[in-house]
Amino acid sequence: MKPVKTACFLAISSLALAACGGGGSGSGSRDSVRVVGSSTVFPFAKAVAEEFARSNSEFKSPLIESTGSGGGIKLFCSGVGADTPDIANASRRMKLSEFEGCLENGVTDVIEIQVGLDGIAFAESKEGLELNLTPKIVYEALAANPYGGEQTNQKWSDVDPSLPDQEILVYGPPSTSGTRDALKELVLEVGCDSNPEMAAIEEEDKDRHQQICTEVRSDGKYVDQGEQDNLIVQKIESNPRAIGVFGYSYLEENSDKVKGLPMNGVQPTYENISNFSYPGARPLYLYAKKAHLDAIPGFQEFLLQWTQMWGNGGPLSKIGLVPSPGEEMEKNRIAATEFTTLTVDDLK
Repeated sequence: MKPVKTACFLAISSLALAACGGGGSGSGSRDSVRVVGSSTVFPFAKAVAEEFARSNSEFKSPLIESTGSGGGIKLFCSGVGADTPDIANASRRMKLSEFEGCLENGVTDVIEIQVGLDGIAFAESKEGLELNLTPKIVYEALAANPYGGEQTNQKWSDVDPSLPDQEILVYGPPSTSGTRDALKELVLEVGCDSNPEMAAIEEEDKDRHQQICTEVRSDGKYVDQGEQDNLIVQKIESNPRAIGVFGYSYLEENSDKVKGLPMNGVQPTYENISNFSYPGARPLYLYAKKAHLDAIPGFQEFLLQWTQMWGNGGPLSKIGLVPSPGEEMEKNRIAATEFTTLTVDDLK
């Protein structure tokens, strides 16, 4: 850890924030909140920032950047100071290894806030293939080496004869995206582990199991669209033979253009995500740097703005965010207003 860096930062005036070295290359000042991270959380963070700017004219509007969950957390954990972000949005929980990286770079007090729920939606155009998906079908269609063997499936009917005799084409998120991480954890690994032999491989070699179960094919059947969920919507809207993978909020926002596909017979709907009956349901997070709270004008007020918008029937639910259950929401309201911090044990 580097306590000197943190102490240096805390001593700086909130009106002239200067980097103390370490995470950045120079020094400077900043008078607005800077947020990086998940493309899935981006539209919600943008809505909060816009309402914050309307309600708090004494502060500058926060800067919201879509960098992907992994990329955002890396920037966030690079150090403290004006040249590092105040908040990282994430569509999956911070990994223990990432948190340890934070600690090594002097980011010792991290506030974790679950802002709500989302789902990994599989979608197609209104005139699409009408696939009935399962984690097993998705895994066998997209895995680089299904169950450790050669990937020979070219058409959906190759995966399952009941599926259409159409070429597999899936547009989805890149490896840096939290949506990709959630796709791996909630769908691909589940489908992979439907094969009993995978349990034995996991017992013998966890790294090999992880590779077999989560590595996505790179032969053009799965197309990485970068951190551009809206581009995926455009691609599948114009191609009825293509499938898209993105956050539920984008399905909700574009329900006039595309439709969701069921997973295990369960549709990706607001209700099914909120009660976790839909297999792709997941929590969304933001990570805030406590060392910046008093130094960045409006930072505390911005966190408070989230709590005023994430409730049932609130502004964020109207654009696709699924509110967390009541007890979880209260726990995270306390984190956002009393600034409780994350520990290594929390992530184990």
